[in-house]
Amino acid sequence: MLITDFDIGQIGRLIQIAMAPAFLLVATGNILQMFANRLARVVDRERVQMKEFHRTQGEAHVRVVNELRILDRRANIINKAILLGTLSAITVSVVVAAIFVLSLTGYRFGQFVAGGFILAMAFLILGLLLFVAEIRLAMHSIRIEERLLRHDDE
Repeated sequence: MLITDFDIGQIGRLIQIAMAPAFLLVATGNILQMFANRLARVVDRERVQMKEFHRTQGEAHVRVVNELRILDRRANIINKAILLGTLSAITVSVVVAAIFVLSLTGYRFGQFVAGGFILAMAFLILGLLLFVAEIRLAMHSIRIEERLLRHDDE
């Protein structure tokens, strides 16, 4: 469909086609915000533990070092999730632009759009899997002392 005189009806249909990717961009943006918030919490905890690193000795120091190692792993995982989420958003943006450009030039774009969506979904899925891995690592690293879990009447 070659648009030479900028038919408003044709452009309206293109905008409708581009709406689904736009909603995907909004959702991906919200996911990226969630990842960024998670990273901010890890960074805040790292800063607290870095101060403790210089104040502790012995067993307490070992605990601080171990937590810093885990926090570093968590931050790296979240950074990778953010990268993949961002790549997903960029891919969707390219697909939206391609829908317009390819339609206006008369090229068929079905395979390109489908491939772009598949790639965007793959990036997003991998990012979400890394997010789950980070949550599991965080939960695994929580060690509550047994005495804190007992009731006073036991």
